[in-house]
Amino acid sequence: MAKATVKSSTGAIITIEGSEEEVSAILTTYEKSSVIGHANQALARNKAGKRADKRREGAGELIIGLRENGFFTKPKRLGEVAEALEEKGFLYPTTTLSGVVLGLVKAKELRRKKVDGKWVYGK
Repeated sequence: MAKATVKSSTGAIITIEGSEEEVSAILTTYEKSSVIGHANQALARNKAGKRADKRREGAGELIIGLRENGFFTKPKRLGEVAEALEEKGFLYPTTTLSGVVLGLVKAKELRRKKVDGKWVYGK
């Protein structure tokens, strides 16, 4: 009777007893499943890394970037914010930006005030 002892990746010690053919078949199956498991884990890590790389900035993050680069040193209208983002290659309609900018005002990332009946945004 053949006997084999295997230590798994989790640290468990597995003892297999049987005929040589049985032990060989079980070890072959175990090794294949172990290799497949490691390959699947590697693929999952790779996919997670790619997803993180593909993550793009949202409108709020882009507007905060404008603020950090000094765009809001003078108060700006919503249309001016849209134009600045468009120059950087990000196309957002002002209807979308109005909610985003209002959220930034509520989060105290930006301030707003009414000038000549229109809202302007600044630091």
